[in-house]
Amino acid sequence: MATPKNQSVLKAFTMLKSFRHPDEWVTSSELSRRAGLPEASGYRLIQTLEEIGAVVRGERGRYRPGLLLVSLSQNVAIDECLREAAREIMAALTQKLNVTAHLGILEGGMVTYVAKFDTPTSMVAHTRPGAQLEPYSSGLGKVLLSALPQGELDNFIMEGDLVALTPHTITDRAALLAELETVRRKGFAIDDRESRLDLSCVAVPIRDNEGRIIAAMSASERYEDMTPARQNELRMALFEAAAALQRKMYPESSTLDARRAQARQASLARSA
Repeated sequence: MATPKNQSVLKAFTMLKSFRHPDEWVTSSELSRRAGLPEASGYRLIQTLEEIGAVVRGERGRYRPGLLLVSLSQNVAIDECLREAAREIMAALTQKLNVTAHLGILEGGMVTYVAKFDTPTSMVAHTRPGAQLEPYSSGLGKVLLSALPQGELDNFIMEGDLVALTPHTITDRAALLAELETVRRKGFAIDDRESRLDLSCVAVPIRDNEGRIIAAMSASERYEDMTPARQNELRMALFEAAAALQRKMYPESSTLDARRAQARQASLARSA
């Protein structure tokens, strides 16, 4: 028999997730409407949330997220959460396709490997969780760079030299910006011997329940084996794995917006 859910906890988190921006002030009645709760129930919940510091009350009875949420977020190890959530999904991916798979996030202008999965006969990659690499020359990095606001991206492009790791590395700033625009449009990135002459890889974004890119997942293959058909196979498998990871991290992300985003992603994959 399944353990019954605590409805009060579910409703409280539904209220908190109804804030759309960290700097907006919202009335209790508006939060209740967004959360699909009766106004009276929402008001009682918001009073409790205010009492524990999860929200703060401002002028004219409006609320915004409180410092309790900030302090709680500092106790969350994002890389560990991602790694644990992705473990079974990425292990299955590598076993099914005999590839080396990586999960990465952007930290301080560098890609940090969060997880790595491979098989005894898959592409040998001298990487490890916790190691970092420049983002401009990898599939993971291109996906993550493509999600940056334009100002941050411009700063990154102008900060340092784009050093060629192979003859195929993109080192021209205009060419890199054009490549990132292609990544945004298609919804995935390719490393075509840009980091290593014997390696090609495909990378796709990992999104949160608001559609923001928080990480990237890639599958690496020997260059000589990366045929167009193989690239398409890896791309479709990665999109499926990314969607599975999103569902695991955000169980309620199967909202209309999320379904539309997944449909757009599938359409991009078919048309690429």
